[in-house]
Amino acid sequence: MNVDVTTTSVDQAVRRAAVLGSPIQHSLSPVLHGAAYRALDLHGWHYDKIECDEPGLPRLVDSMGPEWAGLSLTMPLKRVVMTVADEVSPLAEAVGAANTLVFSPGGGTRADNTDVAGMVSALREAGLTRVEQSVILGAGGTAQSALAAVRELGHQSPIILVRNLARTSELRETAERLGMRPTISDGLFTEPLPAADLVISTLPGGAADPLSATRWKPDTMVLDVVYAPWPTSFAGSALAAGCPVVSGLTVLLYQAVAQVELMTGHPGPVEAMRTALVAAVAARQG
Repeated sequence: MNVDVTTTSVDQAVRRAAVLGSPIQHSLSPVLHGAAYRALDLHGWHYDKIECDEPGLPRLVDSMGPEWAGLSLTMPLKRVVMTVADEVSPLAEAVGAANTLVFSPGGGTRADNTDVAGMVSALREAGLTRVEQSVILGAGGTAQSALAAVRELGHQSPIILVRNLARTSELRETAERLGMRPTISDGLFTEPLPAADLVISTLPGGAADPLSATRWKPDTMVLDVVYAPWPTSFAGSALAAGCPVVSGLTVLLYQAVAQVELMTGHPGPVEAMRTALVAAVAARQG
């Protein structure tokens, strides 16, 4: 969708928000935020999706008028948005990535991270109350958010399994900023998964398939950030073993719930947003 972000006169009753990224066509964020606006009776609010790459972000943000309330950022914008924002939240600064840009009514922008809240809320909803040992798979930006989520759940020393230790510098910097002490190993596909209360896979779709032969303990909670197609082979193997499994769809829901509150000032209506999300996913699969 091509969205004209300029206005000649501002209707103060109209508020705008959007999700930005590239590619952006299949984003489910408009479904979630649109459902929230309807449930909250925010009749003047509109949420769009805008194709935007890294070089285009500063110019786009600069062109946005006072009717804009906030932006959701997906790949590849989660790091560059921190250089565009006037202010960065302590959490986003520590993680090294932001997925939300909030426009202040008086001017100025603040970058924040709700990916961490999405993971924590999804895991708590599934019944996770404490973590004695956790394992994180992957070393990308989502793994950085997973580190912060594990810390919020009370665990300081997760095991992180990666394919290439040479690509873990940003992950190590995040751990240092968070005051965490992870053990990072390049044995992702060469060693069995260590015993853990919680395993978080931040690997892209299909990448975790070689781990589908894992011998799961039924009390291990598994979070796979992939949500389409679902279940993944990795998540399916855990489900077959009786493990509680959380999909990336629930993370997507709860990170949007947190974004709605940041942008509108109202608590995100979880069940209305969940119902709309489930219906949208079913329609796509149908």
